[in-house]
Amino acid sequence: MHLVAPSVLSADFGNLKADIEMINNSSADWFHVDVMDGVFVPNISFGFPVMKTLHKLAKKPLDVHLMIVDPDRYVQAFKDVGAEILTVHYEACTHLHRSIQNIKNTGMKAGVAINPHTPISVLEDTISEIDLVCLMSVNPGFGGQKFIENTYFKIEKLKQLITSKNAKTLIEIDGGVDLNNYTKLIKCGADVLVAGNTVFSASDPSTAISSLKKIQ
Repeated sequence: MHLVAPSVLSADFGNLKADIEMINNSSADWFHVDVMDGVFVPNISFGFPVMKTLHKLAKKPLDVHLMIVDPDRYVQAFKDVGAEILTVHYEACTHLHRSIQNIKNTGMKAGVAINPHTPISVLEDTISEIDLVCLMSVNPGFGGQKFIENTYFKIEKLKQLITSKNAKTLIEIDGGVDLNNYTKLIKCGADVLVAGNTVFSASDPSTAISSLKKIQ
């Protein structure tokens, strides 16, 4: 059964507690939390104060996606504010294997995200160590972008790599996931769907989450 992780970046920050409670009471599996520094991506999101609030109110795991330079500096700090899955970008890590081990040594699950232009092959030597690969299906930095169709091909290629290495890695899709493409994503091999606008721009966000959970 695939998982759904609503992206808190698309929530109403003027009414964040209500949106967190909506996710708690919905059929969602995780909270997806995007952290951006304005350097690695051309946008800035929230940091530790909002994370602390999330950790206090959320009743489901926090899936934290770091779109920042030098993520190793902050691994323990994100553990301390409640992250259960911590994803770093391949493109931001000079020593990826070391970054993965740093995350796992804290007790968190280690995720690695790759941008749309980055080939699957860069993960061949580390895939067995990675708990989750986040395939960016839009260019990172902003919500509401158009889904990149090449993602389907990348999912299939990544699934082949995971199988060939006998790994247990989950495949997460982040960007442009909606009710028109989610079924195809799952059929290609996706395990976790991140959804922002599809959930929070819906007239009934909880129903939108339930729809994304349905197998068709």
